[in-house]
Amino acid sequence: MKKQNIKIENIPAVLYGDTSINLYLYIHGKCGYKEEAEAFAEIVCPKGYQVLSIDLPGHGERKDEMDLFVPWKIVPELRFVMEFAKESWNQISLRANSIGAWFGMQAFYNETLVKNLFVSPVLDMEQLIKDMMQWASITEKDLEEQKVIPTSFGETLDWEYYQYAKMHPIADWKAPTAILYASKDNLTSRYIVDNFVSCFKNELTVMEDGEHWFHTPEQLMVLRRWESENY
Repeated sequence: MKKQNIKIENIPAVLYGDTSINLYLYIHGKCGYKEEAEAFAEIVCPKGYQVLSIDLPGHGERKDEMDLFVPWKIVPELRFVMEFAKESWNQISLRANSIGAWFGMQAFYNETLVKNLFVSPVLDMEQLIKDMMQWASITEKDLEEQKVIPTSFGETLDWEYYQYAKMHPIADWKAPTAILYASKDNLTSRYIVDNFVSCFKNELTVMEDGEHWFHTPEQLMVLRRWESENY
């Protein structure tokens, strides 16, 4: 399988596959990196696709940019990457993990995408932040007053981020979308997933006893089979 490391302006990216009009743009989640797209590329590139994957701020080759891992920086960046992609590909689809799916929906709600494949997507960031505040015994007033509060479970709660999430709910998502969700996902409740699927007429596959992060041999087998059946 052909592989090219490229730069989109200053954004490190990797492109898999032979020249095609069909592209999957791959967006990783938190703690991910662009090269994790290779396993997906091995499935879809032989079917006539290319896969373009980037490092988000704070990840991969951009680990020194963690302060830019916020939607008001990432969304414009993703839109720039999409404009780059549209110069070379006519048929563009999206493959995204976790918060990468939320970033993608923020950036591409007006784009004509052929298909979207979301794995463990964050679908309601406002509710997720509220849940985290509850886990950390932090009130909305606490967060407003302190602005930034680290938590014992490794996340940092940020008032500006919370306000962004409240002002930017996912209210419109037209492109055909297939979702792979794990029943033990601790970040997105089944109620939120079912509501999203119902509102936007998406396809849902649930792995019983799976986790938000698909990483065990059994989970990865389910993931690869799902990708093979839904690309």
